[in-house]
Amino acid sequence: MKNEKTYELVLTALFTAIIVIMAFTPLGYIPLVVINATIIHIPVILGALFLGPKKGAFLGFVFGLTSFINNTFKAVTASAFVFSPVLAADVVGISGVFKSLYICFVPRILVGIVPYFVYILIRRLLKSEQKIWPVVINGAAAVILFISARAFIINLAKNNSGSGLYGTIGGLVLGALLFVILTVSSAKQKSTANIALAYAGLAGAFTNTLFVMSGIFILYKDAYANALGIAGDAVIDVIMGIISFNGIVEAVVAAILVTGVGLALTHVKPVKEFQVKEPKKA
Repeated sequence: MKNEKTYELVLTALFTAIIVIMAFTPLGYIPLVVINATIIHIPVILGALFLGPKKGAFLGFVFGLTSFINNTFKAVTASAFVFSPVLAADVVGISGVFKSLYICFVPRILVGIVPYFVYILIRRLLKSEQKIWPVVINGAAAVILFISARAFIINLAKNNSGSGLYGTIGGLVLGALLFVILTVSSAKQKSTANIALAYAGLAGAFTNTLFVMSGIFILYKDAYANALGIAGDAVIDVIMGIISFNGIVEAVVAAILVTGVGLALTHVKPVKEFQVKEPKKA
């Protein structure tokens, strides 16, 4: 028990250090053809899986804190105020303090909680004797990839008149391919951990993107539009563009890295499972 607590303490400190280093150096971003995909949430997701949701939430808080510091003191973008209560107070008044606290911290804390329960759920469903669950899970992943790939291709080729058709065909091909791969993999008992880790990575990345962008739209629609110099009605298009580009790429990167690193870590320490305490006898 003492060795277990020491190990978890060391691993928590290690993940915290990695988050800080990534946040304040270019190491937290992967340069791609059209965007930079952030990977700062990867240690948060891994922390949730191997240390449990409580420590995962703490790592998510650290992630949010680094975002707050970066956006407050660097403010490299016009919309930095959405992550900084200090700047938001100047832009929209005292209400901005609470709005930015939510956007900066709540989604990041959830990144340290949601993946853990997604992993447990997917792993148990794939191990279930009811064979329908693997089909449902694999089908859901294929549909998500179809929708995401279609949006990504349409945005990538939006100046092309056939972008909708290209997006649909590309999405169908990738979705069908993923379904086949997952179906074959889920038939192997050892592969259920791989699939569950991939889902946890996807869930963590999408949790961050969806909660941040929806928070910006709900809480900061007009202020965000003014900061970007666009009409208020165009905010939803900008947000959907970010989700279909950054969100998809970051989710795919997270799925790959969480699966790879997660499998390596499982040789040292298994994913933290629920521990149900026995009731004390009278």
